[in-house]
Amino acid sequence: MKSVQQEIDERTNLTGSNKFELLLFTLGTSANSDRAELFGINVFKIREIVAMPEITSVAGAPPNMLGVVNLRGQIISVIDLPAIAGCTPKTGLNIILVTEFARSTQAFAVESVEDIARLDWGQVLSAESSAAGGMVTSIARLDGDTDHTRLVQVLDVESILRNMMPSDEAEVNPDTLGPQITLKPGTVILAADDSVVARALIEQGLDAMGAPYIMTKTGREAWDQLQSLASAAEAEGKTIHDKIALVLTDLEMPEMDGFTLTRNIKQDTRFKAIPVVIHSSLTGSANEDHVKSVGADAYVAKFVAEELAATLRKVLAQ
Repeated sequence: MKSVQQEIDERTNLTGSNKFELLLFTLGTSANSDRAELFGINVFKIREIVAMPEITSVAGAPPNMLGVVNLRGQIISVIDLPAIAGCTPKTGLNIILVTEFARSTQAFAVESVEDIARLDWGQVLSAESSAAGGMVTSIARLDGDTDHTRLVQVLDVESILRNMMPSDEAEVNPDTLGPQITLKPGTVILAADDSVVARALIEQGLDAMGAPYIMTKTGREAWDQLQSLASAAEAEGKTIHDKIALVLTDLEMPEMDGFTLTRNIKQDTRFKAIPVVIHSSLTGSANEDHVKSVGADAYVAKFVAEELAATLRKVLAQ
């Protein structure tokens, strides 16, 4: 039997090979199909899986908020995930997934938990060009590139949570960000994030800081952009440092994750001096330790604009 720590270490080490684990679950059937489709959340975001406990309704709660549960002394909000996804559970809401990410704890009610799948990020494609809405960030092919592979919709739980419980205050306030960021003339920040909501917030923050940027949607797209800029710099008799001041990357991304992107940058003699800041909702000491092991210059948890600004200034000053 593996110990809990062994399992944690094994999962953390997957990030070194562009792999991750996805918890698979069902929400019921939709109006367009009688089949219960598979959905997924990164295992790193799951704190625990619990049989449906007694839920206390809360007066004035937002739509699709079932109420709260008392779990070992912690009061946790429970979100009706099938209702948000437009699904109807055949057997009811039987399980809650207690999640921790982006500095918050919440539970998502689902119909059933099916499995944990170990995948390469190369098996995951962005969902933005598909018919999927903003709540699905990517589509995972469970069986690789086979013609009849099973597909899993990877949920953008950060966007779901933000849409359900929007902040009353502006998330990017130029008056509280501090002094503008000054980059070397002609250089930009290269940013990568697969979430529509996260990209919008990052863009607002960088605009407010006065920092020019190039925004990409995956680690692979950022890596290709870096190669292209390096070629352009060489043709102009310059180096990549005349084009890129810093790389800001998410961790969870289709095709190539942020760990792999960072390692590729730091192992390439052309790019290794470029500062890399990882900006992720995957918090916790295990992830932060691994960030250091792949050579990132800093880690900042999503999303507090003031903390992002302070981190960028600190790294650029170094």
